[in-house]
Amino acid sequence: MSDDRTVFRTCPLCEATCGLQIEIEDGAVKRIRGDQDDVFSTGFICPKGSTLKQLYEDPDRLRKPVVRQGFDVDGAPVFVEVEWDEAFAVVADKLTAVRQAYGNDAVGIYLGNPNAHNLGWNTHARAFLKAIGARSVFSASTVDQMPRHVASGYLYGNGLRMPVPDMDRSDLLVLIGTNPYVSNGSICTAPGYPDRIEAVRARGGRVVVIDPMRTRTAEAADQHLRIRPGTDAVLLAAIVHHLIATDQISLGRIGTIVDGVDQLGAAVKPFTPDAAASVTGIDAETIRVLADEIAAAPTAAVHGRIGTTTVEFGTLTTWLIDVIAIVTGNLDEPGGAMFPCSAVERVRPNRTGRPYRVGRWHSRVNGNPEVQGELPVGDLPDEILEPGDGQLKMMFTVAGNPVLSCPDSHRMDEAFASLEAMISVDIYLNETTRHADVILPPGSPLEKDHFDIAFSNLSIRNVANFSPVVFETDQPAEDDIIARLSMIVTGMGDGDPDLVHDQLVSQILANEVRTEGSPIEGCDADRLAAMVTGERGAERVLDALLRTGPYGDAFGANPDGLSVEKLRDHPHGIDLGPLASRLPAALDTETARIDLWAGPFLDELARLEARATEWGADDRLRLIGRRHLRSNNSWMHNLDVLVKGQPRCTLQVNPADATGLGLVDGGRAAIRSRVGELTVDVEVTDVVMPGVVSLPHGWGHDRAGARMTVAAANAGVNSNVLTDPTALDPVSGTSVLNGIPVEVAPA
Repeated sequence: MSDDRTVFRTCPLCEATCGLQIEIEDGAVKRIRGDQDDVFSTGFICPKGSTLKQLYEDPDRLRKPVVRQGFDVDGAPVFVEVEWDEAFAVVADKLTAVRQAYGNDAVGIYLGNPNAHNLGWNTHARAFLKAIGARSVFSASTVDQMPRHVASGYLYGNGLRMPVPDMDRSDLLVLIGTNPYVSNGSICTAPGYPDRIEAVRARGGRVVVIDPMRTRTAEAADQHLRIRPGTDAVLLAAIVHHLIATDQISLGRIGTIVDGVDQLGAAVKPFTPDAAASVTGIDAETIRVLADEIAAAPTAAVHGRIGTTTVEFGTLTTWLIDVIAIVTGNLDEPGGAMFPCSAVERVRPNRTGRPYRVGRWHSRVNGNPEVQGELPVGDLPDEILEPGDGQLKMMFTVAGNPVLSCPDSHRMDEAFASLEAMISVDIYLNETTRHADVILPPGSPLEKDHFDIAFSNLSIRNVANFSPVVFETDQPAEDDIIARLSMIVTGMGDGDPDLVHDQLVSQILANEVRTEGSPIEGCDADRLAAMVTGERGAERVLDALLRTGPYGDAFGANPDGLSVEKLRDHPHGIDLGPLASRLPAALDTETARIDLWAGPFLDELARLEARATEWGADDRLRLIGRRHLRSNNSWMHNLDVLVKGQPRCTLQVNPADATGLGLVDGGRAAIRSRVGELTVDVEVTDVVMPGVVSLPHGWGHDRAGARMTVAAANAGVNSNVLTDPTALDPVSGTSVLNGIPVEVAPA
């Protein structure tokens, strides 16, 4: 019997969460297009979404575990396929040997960006991390969004409660250091982001983009302001200065729960628009007009992203964005910056908060503080290579490629090569996993259930979509892999993963029935556990979370509420409504109030003033990154449909700089930073401002032993060879990836 059908699914390849319509013919994917009936994306799709077929069929994608068995004559690792039980046995042996020789502190973990898109990891991560018990946890967060977590933690008491721009109702949308026409949005889940930007203008609103590059988003905006990389905090502080100086502070409804506004004037006194102009490259009058516009607009939303977080003052910049929303009455108001309410959020009407803390432990070598349970990934090579008590001897990596995505790539590569043991959960043998002893590959996105736990917390509209498995496979998903690893790590042996799945469900329900205000408070947890549905572990955990969430059916108490079964019956998703005001109830601070100075922001403003003086005398070229619509994570470079066409890994240089440096379009340039040097093709273009050069991230697929055929044929160069691991935002531990001082000369 032929397998002909049409299925609907949420795309897991970026934060936009677009709905897909997938046509299956004779058991194979025939076509993928946007789901016109999806309640959120309404048919929008980008080039990445249509490539789930190519990813599913990619011959380089691992289908079975592989174990490293020595090296060939050229020094490349030799991997052989094994059965799953054998692979987990090797994991157990490696872990036991390292723990016996060096103790548990010798074991660390690195978590890559794709985990945020993965249901199985989101439902099972806590169990795995608790099982390892190590404090050496690193992730892509500290080369990405960690400043957003820290600013939210200090302001709202919860590092995962992040306001997003309510752009569908905004009259003024200010985008700083973000290019959603290419990225599809980030820390702002909004399918069809370009259409939503155009809708702001169509209804009479304005869009302002602040960026060193004339990006596709900047070209579509009403106004583009070119800013010197890394100086965003100076600009934002000047906006606050002007609002105070012109008596345009109006907190609105939340004014009764905000402390510290009276101190703002003195804190930003040095950052006049005139002083900011010489640092940022944006003239003083333009700064004043922008501040006036934000204050006068009926609704305004300012949103910053990776261009504002991967800089030296990333946390201060993020905090200032929220301060502007607060002092103009745009926080927690329609059209401003609002807080989503996810379908799996816990219901805690009588929440008692506690102080947000960082630095509960520090990195062994460099002494940098823990943030959100993680250490700065820039410290990872030192933690592996520097001898001493607590030196890392074994690493787990999950869905990551830090050799390409993290600072000082050569030293990161050296560090992973030196490990005594390494276990990777990954679908590819890439530049990082080639160092592993065992690679455990989960199924492709079409072979596992999907629900966006992470991105429903960042969505500009409250929605819920569940995507069941499209193709059944013997290849396990992350929930089963992580469950088996958790059992091995805790000394339970390699047992049935259902034991972990059932334990997670029981823990969720047991906690909810004894929590005051929970939808199932006082119920029989065992009876409810028997009612949980789902064919797989992550699905059952999700069912428990949905049914006890703010829209859940509470196991029958609310018959119209959510469950996995109900979402299965609505393949295009369920619209839960626009964002609504949530303060003060959603605050997790001790006082249920917002204290502007709960974090080290006075000290950071003083440090910014000193650095601004230095910047004014520094005329070195600054390197920034850039995104492309057909790229997100490095493994996407192994899909021909996403890399074909003109080479994209070029160094973009402004014509004025090219002339001064003796560079020509299509020629070659040597670019050098404090820690590394690259030779790269030159693209002369005025999309970058003078004094700035741009190189995309995620390339450099030229390492022996990786098994990514298409990527190797389109290798490019790795920009992180130039990233300085010692340059970071000290508040969040985030590496400086934008605004890197460099020297450029003809190769």
